[in-house]
Amino acid sequence: MRKNIIKISVFAGLITFGACNSAKNSNSENVIISENIINTTLPDIAISEASVKEKLEFLASDDLRGRQTGTEGINKAAGYIEAFFKKNNIKPYYETYRDSFEVSDRTGFNVIGFMEGNDPELKKEFIILGAHYDHIGIEKAVDNDSIANGANDNAAGTVAVMELAEQFAKLKANKRSILFILFSAEEMGLQGAKHISKRLKSEDLDLYAMVNFEMIGVPMQGKDHLAYLTGYENSNLAEKFNEYSEAEILGFLPQAKEYNLFKRSDNYSFYQEFKVPAQTISTFDFTNYEYYHHVSDEAEKMDIAHMADLIEKVIPGLLKMTNTSEKEIKLN
Repeated sequence: MRKNIIKISVFAGLITFGACNSAKNSNSENVIISENIINTTLPDIAISEASVKEKLEFLASDDLRGRQTGTEGINKAAGYIEAFFKKNNIKPYYETYRDSFEVSDRTGFNVIGFMEGNDPELKKEFIILGAHYDHIGIEKAVDNDSIANGANDNAAGTVAVMELAEQFAKLKANKRSILFILFSAEEMGLQGAKHISKRLKSEDLDLYAMVNFEMIGVPMQGKDHLAYLTGYENSNLAEKFNEYSEAEILGFLPQAKEYNLFKRSDNYSFYQEFKVPAQTISTFDFTNYEYYHHVSDEAEKMDIAHMADLIEKVIPGLLKMTNTSEKEIKLN
């Protein structure tokens, strides 16, 4: 178990933060952050490795049969995410948590949680934290295993969004509103993200930025940053995020540009529709994991300590994004 002490730089006005710890059913204490206080610490922000492991093992279990869109397996995954949102007081954005759409000959559904901002004006602006929770289902058997469990792709990213939702629900410190979106049909051509981005655009959502999580289950080696950002040069997101975090969290991966990963995950639909910073955080660097779209992409191969550490360490940057008085993150 580790604790990540979050430093909060200057915020305008007063904000009340609920400090939390990783013990189940622990009591929270309030910390008042003043505009005149710099680097006030918020104690006991921790992501439990046991919690990460539990979610990952469920989502990547054989029982879910690879979470292919339109199957009973992904329906079980959606129900699990919905129950988690409800338990943590993350409200549905629409009438229910599910945003349904038709793709090929089946029905898919994104799962959407909503946390309203606490500032009367800034709450009209939104940040989306997203990941796809579907995978490719049943594949050609290898050593009598035909279930492509999709632990790294993308149960890992799904766990990150769920853990972040829980922490933000405890903190109650976001001035801007947040949508937590788990996308279906990513493996069918980003169809879930295409659907909901168009829907939200038609509803005139004021989107500030979208941060996507994809394949974060194993660490990179020999880098001076924890994760890379697709479309790195398209915005100042990495620069501002590291400034907010007071650490080198996000960096550049040449292969991400070479293979145009910016356009190959769910972030891209939001960039197309809204023309705002919409990028993906990942640690899959083409050298550190050999089981992409493979039946051996199993939970047991994930580095749980790395996942918990990364999820903890993106919280300061995300928290600051929700609270700056101006939209400081911009397209280049």
